[in-house]
This record gives sequence, C-alpha cells and structure tokens, in this order.
Amino acid sequence: MTDSLPDGGARDTVQRAAPLHRRIGAQAVLDMRTVLRNGEQLIITLVLPILLLVMLVRTTLIDLGSADPIGLVAPGVLALAVMSTSFTSQAITTGFDRRNGVLRLLGTTPLGRGGLLAGRISSVLVLEIGQLAVLSVVAAGLGWRPDLGGVPEAALVLLAGTAAFTSFALLLAGVLRAEGVLAVANLVWVLLLAGGGVLLPATMLPGPLAHVAPWLPSGALGDGLRAAFGGDGLHVAALLVLTGWAVGLGAAAARFFRWD
Repeated sequence: MTDSLPDGGARDTVQRAAPLHRRIGAQAVLDMRTVLRNGEQLIITLVLPILLLVMLVRTTLIDLGSADPIGLVAPGVLALAVMSTSFTSQAITTGFDRRNGVLRLLGTTPLGRGGLLAGRISSVLVLEIGQLAVLSVVAAGLGWRPDLGGVPEAALVLLAGTAAFTSFALLLAGVLRAEGVLAVANLVWVLLLAGGGVLLPATMLPGPLAHVAPWLPSGALGDGLRAAFGGDGLHVAALLVLTGWAVGLGAAAARFFRWD
C-alpha cells in the first residue's frame, strides 16, 4: 500500500521527468534552432567567413605573400567561424536569455543549471561541425588541399579553442547587461578579426600586434589550425595558450556568472 504524501505530485513529476541525456539533447536542439532562425547570427557565423574566404583567395587587391593563398587563408577562416559561434553568438544569446529570465526559469526545471550548460555546449559543438563542413567544402572548391593527417591535431586545437571562447562568452553574458554584451561581443569580434591573428598569421600584423597576437586565444587558434592542416603537426605552444585561457576564463565565469 502506498502512503499518501503531501509532496506526491512533485515526486510524480520528478519520476516522470525524461532521462538527463534526453533533456540535454532537447535543450541543445532548441538552442540550435534559436541560432539558425537568427539572421544576424547566421551572417556573422557563416556568411561573413565564406565571403572573407572567397575575397582573400580570389582578390588581387591584397597581397598575401604566399604561393598558396588558400592554404594560408582556409585554416584562419575555420578558426574565425569557431570564434564566431562559440564566443559572439553564444555571448549574445546567453546575455538576452539571462535578461529575459530564461536562464533563471530553466535552472528551476528538471533540466537544472548543469543540464542547461551541457545543452548549450552541445549545441555549440554541433553547430561548429556544420560550419566547418560547409566552409571546408567551399575551401576545397577553391583549391584547398589540407594535410588530412593533421585532422586529429586540428580537432584537439578546435576543442581547446571552443572551451576558451565559450568560457569568455559566459563570462561576458553573466556579468554585463544584455545590451552591453551585444556591444562588447561584436566589438571584440571585430578587434580580434583585425588584429588578433585569427584570419592571417601574426607575422603579417604590424608592430607590437605581431608579438601580442600569438598569446591571444584568437591567434593561438589560428596558428594551431594552420600548423595542423599545413602538415606541421601539433602546435604545442598554441594548445597551451588556449588551455590556459580556457582554464582562466572558465574559472572567472564560474565565479562571477549571475543567472538573473
């Protein structure tokens, strides 16, 4: 015989909750749909990288100083796409979800805060796989022939870069107002694109930027992918830089992130 308890309804609700992996998967799908329906985010995460790829490879107005311009540019464009999805898009989405109370609401559901973060990270990884696939096809059409033996090293660098930029996104989204997140995230994206060594090697940047860029997560991500796909193996220094940023920014996000 089952006793009647005052909290029986709550207990039944918990018992009927879907398994954790299904809750995380549903949240990841929802997050991906949100990004794919947002035209502004699609422009910055996919359209602009494609345009930059084609422009830098086909234009004669910019001298890249390389006999293989596509081999120089393609890894940088892949790095830019990862930065756009894991940082800019994630920061803006999370910032406005926090302002609108979505984070606070989801944190009280069976999904929980841990499940919400896992869903967000899963959506970022799936979106990046789609981005990289599309950009790689476009780059191959332009003549890119990367060293496929460097794919494991590139994947390791990409994971470290994703961790670093996602942590940065959560830090911004958790401490600033949504409007501030929008402004800062876009500004940082532009600054790193122009002088962060992500699209082109740091050696092509002027003055002090050439020395600073390799220590930035953008420059380390770009250098790591160029080394992997260029047949130079794992860029250990770049991986260490990305790991350091991921640990530092992750700790700061865990300490200062506010859910409401």
